[in-house]
Amino acid sequence: MIGGGPEAFIGEVHRKAIALDGKAQLVAGCFSRQHDKTLEMGARLYLEEDRLYRSYEEMAKEEAKREDGIDFVVIVTPNYAHYGACKAFLNEGIAVSCDKPLCVTIEEAYELRALAKAKKLQFLVTHTYSGNVTAMQIRAMIAAGEIGEIRTVMGEYPQGWLANEDIEGNKQGAWRTNPELSGATNCLGDIGTHIENTVYRMTGLKIKRVLAKMDVVVPSRTLDDNATVLVEYENGASGVYWSSQIAIGHDNGLRVRIYGSKGSILWFQEESEKLRLVKEDGTLVEIHRGHAAIKEEVAKYERLPSGHAEGLLEAMANLYSNFIDCLHAQAEGTFTQDMIVYPTIEDGVDGVEYIAACIKSSENGNVWVDMN
Repeated sequence: MIGGGPEAFIGEVHRKAIALDGKAQLVAGCFSRQHDKTLEMGARLYLEEDRLYRSYEEMAKEEAKREDGIDFVVIVTPNYAHYGACKAFLNEGIAVSCDKPLCVTIEEAYELRALAKAKKLQFLVTHTYSGNVTAMQIRAMIAAGEIGEIRTVMGEYPQGWLANEDIEGNKQGAWRTNPELSGATNCLGDIGTHIENTVYRMTGLKIKRVLAKMDVVVPSRTLDDNATVLVEYENGASGVYWSSQIAIGHDNGLRVRIYGSKGSILWFQEESEKLRLVKEDGTLVEIHRGHAAIKEEVAKYERLPSGHAEGLLEAMANLYSNFIDCLHAQAEGTFTQDMIVYPTIEDGVDGVEYIAACIKSSENGNVWVDMN
């Protein structure tokens, strides 16, 4: 693991999610730019001191030399370091899992994609919500034509945790609102990309062009904390995506509403044990995880009986479980592309292109901008 030190949030989520299935063991790390914090974290996790490194460059080179070197690396640093860390491990022939966004520029994204392809390495981008069983169920239902041709999509992701100007002591907020660490965007890159990817994973729709308004609401900031994006898809359908970190009263309110020619599907992340299907005749069907309505190819990712809630950790664990299975199959020579369920580097590149197009649109007076 790169990042995820003593005061970090998302690194601990990754560690717990990976541990759920017992398919991988954490054995090495560079958990912080400060080596004493890496040593502290390593001691907490009972790691051998000779596998606690001062930099990700050192770790990539040294682990690649070992007979028992790591099979994959998990990168959970602030955004600015994603590119360099990913590149270091790909160059050494080591598979990568990277938190989103993949990196901060399109050029970096294209380079990482080309490198992963040239090295024939698995690359997971942890858009976690696609690992929810209900999100997988929606993907399968839409692919089977159950709501017909998609006409419009409404996606929103409101939070309220950065509504105030004073975020002293809030480490997570401090780096996200700092362009040196976060890149050219805060809100859109941090949570707006979850809307973009969740909708894509459910519907398969590719974005043709966007029109974005990215707002800096809290006066002391330089990066966006609220964003509204109009979307046109390649099939002619339209969408509206709203992401906000200044929406008081909201915690983690990712919601997707998909409207088709034969019905609609509604999915709320905070109630991810169920989805709602509205049929053409007005019949409302509520489908719950853990029951026979879940399609067979999706049900294999269920972990608990109905009524025992599965959430973020289980969703991320599903992605890692599939990723690790693909790594094993590749090592055994039995891997095929159709084994992949997890979001790949292609999803990561799409996210970076989406961010870049939205920034260009917003900076040029909220005009339509084509996706690359």
